[in-house]
Amino acid sequence: MSKGLSLWFAASSILLLMACAVSISYNGWVAVLLGILAILNIGWGFVVKARKNRLEQPDHR
Repeated sequence: MSKGLSLWFAASSILLLMACAVSISYNGWVAVLLGILAILNIGWGFVVKARKNRLEQPDHR
């Protein structure tokens, strides 16, 4: 995965988790939604990384 894409996933995950932390005191449902979005964002980063690594490696069948 490129450094820019890694930075994007890291920064967006941090921002989502920070927004989740702030929203805990205002609205619990928004905090839950932001927490789920953060987890999905982190998971999607791993999916993108695995796909890029799989495309870069030659087939070993």
